[in-house]
Amino acid sequence: MGIDWVPSSVFYQIFPDRFDNGDPANDPSNKAAWDSAPLRDNHFGGDLRGILNRLPYLEYLGINSLYLTPIFAAGSNHKYDTWDYLSVDPCFGDNALFRELVDQAHSRGIRIILDAVFNHCGDGFWAFRDLAEKGPGSTYNDWFFHSGEPVQKDPANYQTCGGAAFLPKLNTDNPEVREYLLQVARYWIQECGMDGWRLDVPWKVPMDFWRSFRKTVKQTQPDAYIVAEVWRDALPWLHGDTVDGIMNYPLRNFILDFCVFDTMDAEDFHHYTSRLWDEYGSTAHVHLNLLGSHDTPRLLTLCKNDVDRLKLAVTAQFTLPGVPMLYYGDEIGMPGENDPDCRRCMRWDESTWDRQILQAYRELIRLHRTHPAFWSQPVEPLLVFNGVYAFRRRVEKADAIVVLNPRQERINLRIPITTGISTFGRYCELFTGVPYSITDGQLVIDRLPGKTAMVLLPGGNNEQS
Repeated sequence: MGIDWVPSSVFYQIFPDRFDNGDPANDPSNKAAWDSAPLRDNHFGGDLRGILNRLPYLEYLGINSLYLTPIFAAGSNHKYDTWDYLSVDPCFGDNALFRELVDQAHSRGIRIILDAVFNHCGDGFWAFRDLAEKGPGSTYNDWFFHSGEPVQKDPANYQTCGGAAFLPKLNTDNPEVREYLLQVARYWIQECGMDGWRLDVPWKVPMDFWRSFRKTVKQTQPDAYIVAEVWRDALPWLHGDTVDGIMNYPLRNFILDFCVFDTMDAEDFHHYTSRLWDEYGSTAHVHLNLLGSHDTPRLLTLCKNDVDRLKLAVTAQFTLPGVPMLYYGDEIGMPGENDPDCRRCMRWDESTWDRQILQAYRELIRLHRTHPAFWSQPVEPLLVFNGVYAFRRRVEKADAIVVLNPRQERINLRIPITTGISTFGRYCELFTGVPYSITDGQLVIDRLPGKTAMVLLPGGNNEQS
């Protein structure tokens, strides 16, 4: 049993404190108003009950996989400072509620993966508290990297993550620390039945730990998905001995440069993405393709509120090799600058939703989930010409042609289709339903507007030749 469920997945990232407040009884005492501005340290009361209550919305959207940022007991609003790895944060609910969420999600065909924050903990973690109280005589002296003196936080005399004193770094070379964290990895799969892990800042942890982590996870649940947060060099993670996939930030950069910022032409985009597919090899179809996350500005903000640019970028995200992941609220046109502004609360007032953006996301989610052509590795370039990039995705009888044009309008565009011409003899565009014919081995598009993406399917929107 492998991760066969992953290629046809569409992931939805949820920042639990900001998604929905389903149980006001567990609200933190310093809860801010839902529509107020997010700050580094304010809380809003979102919880697991809120996610459970919104499963019908996720079904409506078409989502079949969730990635939740940390849910374990912690001191911050983001929960990347774990205090107890074996307990859900009381502001989110409890372990039984998480099990209920997993069960209810599974009954709807939705999988759930959690955030593994194993490079560092929080300063409220029980082992670090013991070290802070007892100094070098603590039983947990070797669980951390420190000067050997009593703990001092300003400036920190122990190694931290990113210089943040409330994030002491764990010594994952210590066998006791390793066994504890591997116990955590097993626990949430065994006790709650969740479906995998996203690894936070994994490059800060020795690779041999992640090899042990993979063995532990796969022995516990063979089809669990393990995906690493990787911003730059993906090569160390592509050997099959640590993770299944990466968060595809390199592809995000290329899509934004081509479709949004207009700093690449089609030739550049083709060159760099082709190199990326060569580097990824047979793993290309299981990496998470994202355009936004809790660590980046919102997509609509990057597009300067240009919906055409957004649709162009999202079409590339959903049709190039990989597993699409959208950040909660992007599908309704939520804005936001970089952290913390990108962590605004989900807007549930439907009168504020951008219906054009929502409809585009729903069409592309359905497309990715139902068309096997988008679950495999190969990209077949058809036309690379100035601002226009056209490519084909196909396996067996599943076939699709994608045209990306971030620049000016094109008239009488001819795309060569030299092999495997559809037996229907025509393609229909996903968003408009307009048919386009094959003439003398060419797909002819009389008018291709600027800042436009087209997805062409044989015969009709729901047909495959």
